[in-house]
Amino acid sequence: MSQGRNEFPPVEDVRVSPSMSVRELIEAYGKIHGFTASSVYRAAKVLEEGLSKADLRFLSFTANIVATGLRGVLAQLIDAGFFDIIITTCGTLDHDIARSTGGKYLKGYFEADDSELKERGYHRLGNVFIPFESYGLTVEKFVKSLAEDLSKEKKVWGMREVATEIGRRLAGDPNSVLGAAYRAGARVYVPGFVDGAFGTDLFIASQFTGLKIDLFKDLKELSDAVFSSKVSAALCLGGGISKHHTIWWNQFKDGLDYSVYITTAVEWDGSLSGAKTREAITWGKIKPQGKHVTVYGDVTVLLPIIAAYLLGTIGKRPAK
Repeated sequence: MSQGRNEFPPVEDVRVSPSMSVRELIEAYGKIHGFTASSVYRAAKVLEEGLSKADLRFLSFTANIVATGLRGVLAQLIDAGFFDIIITTCGTLDHDIARSTGGKYLKGYFEADDSELKERGYHRLGNVFIPFESYGLTVEKFVKSLAEDLSKEKKVWGMREVATEIGRRLAGDPNSVLGAAYRAGARVYVPGFVDGAFGTDLFIASQFTGLKIDLFKDLKELSDAVFSSKVSAALCLGGGISKHHTIWWNQFKDGLDYSVYITTAVEWDGSLSGAKTREAITWGKIKPQGKHVTVYGDVTVLLPIIAAYLLGTIGKRPAK
């Protein structure tokens, strides 16, 4: 630490008002500084600058949040043109299809008896309850029809191309994540698409339709996008394959220029999900001079605040 005592700005006491705007709230976090407040403030500022200056903007997230009402916020951010590339997991396809085609996801509670829930016909995802009829058969019916339609057009598809076709079919739902991507011209990549109901259903349908998925087509698209970009930014919600796929590809352009992680995972166990932005610098996934921050907390609480700030400061970007 090289700074002198007088080089550190002082913590400022703040007072809140029932009528204060989200922008004012974010600025208040910057004055409060300790403890998570400072990282939320920095995240909002890094994203405001990064999403405005980058020519390639990534959003990655795990599927669990698509089972919550945060799905609408994700769709809103995508509709606003903030992101060019979305990287997520198979469960996002499952939940987005299920909810857009009439599936009901219900407000439950963590302390429920899981054996009793199974007897009553519910899946449990944290404190969200999903009736059996709102998930498995709903997704299967959609995928069967999709596979039949796609195989009539051609037999080999990239998974991104399939995601675009899903978005086309769900575009009428304003809260559909894939529908929003289709409307905004953003591309959705699902590197682990076999790990869920959608992937299993697509495999079964392929046995009857001859449909094949070429993942290398997706990698070619991602590599072309990364190598042709000059400035890149990423918002990573949660961890896992979606986070890693995002930062992995950016190492081939010497790393992200702007990056924000929001996570509840910790770094002491060496997990990728818990790895902070600073660790990515050692792999070349984030530039040493890049602007980056890790925010610890529940994305269902933090993202609506940050999203409202960005929508107010950046506004809507033209669709590509």
